[in-house]
Amino acid sequence: MKTILLCGCNGKMGQVITRCVGERSDCRIAAGIDVSGSAANEYPVVSSPEQLELNADVMIDFSHPSALNALLDYALEHQTPAVFCTTGYSPEQVQQIRKASETIPVFYSGNMSLGINLLIALARTAVSVLGDSFDVEIIEKHHNQKIDAPSGTALMIADAVSDCMAQPAEFVYDRHSQRKKRSKNEIGIHSIRGGSIVGEHEVLFAGHDETISISHSAQSKEIFAVGAVNAAMFLAGREPGLYDMNDLIHAAQ
Repeated sequence: MKTILLCGCNGKMGQVITRCVGERSDCRIAAGIDVSGSAANEYPVVSSPEQLELNADVMIDFSHPSALNALLDYALEHQTPAVFCTTGYSPEQVQQIRKASETIPVFYSGNMSLGINLLIALARTAVSVLGDSFDVEIIEKHHNQKIDAPSGTALMIADAVSDCMAQPAEFVYDRHSQRKKRSKNEIGIHSIRGGSIVGEHEVLFAGHDETISISHSAQSKEIFAVGAVNAAMFLAGREPGLYDMNDLIHAAQ
């Protein structure tokens, strides 16, 4: 049975992961980390990694970008494989994660849903077929408590689409201050925040007299929790390197 260190355990996603792990027989949560300290969990909770007195087989982080340095320090010191599910990292922090993967196994994805990763694969195919004759826009919708915008998933989709274009795309987040025509290598990214929307993402391909839309709607946070735990089980015992959902999907085939 694999042991998990859960970071951000008292948050909404942390509690969903706690319930998810409780229903499995192949793993258990050995301890949690949360800035708010102890909570009504069946496992011990500390407010910082320095307070831990155990080593886990793998770490899952669903906390906040500000916690990254301390978590990386702990993972590197204890050689603990780490699954990073938090969004809102700066480019510098993403580089830190990539650097750490040279020493320990790291699983990093802007979205832990299998469906979202299928959407990305379909969007890549669409770009290869449609070429530059269609404009690409990405629309993402989330609940009114989400802090970062655009979502990490929207950026992940944009990066995947850009990689398939003849020239690297320019990401445009706001057009109200610009008075000019849309350029061909532009990807518009739009964020909507409201209500209790779990997560919706749409990739819109707009051509001459026709549009194509590929979309995904998350009905609950459980799909992300299941993906995170599956990623942790996949990562435990792996060689150092940077892994993502594509590696998990291929391993299951």
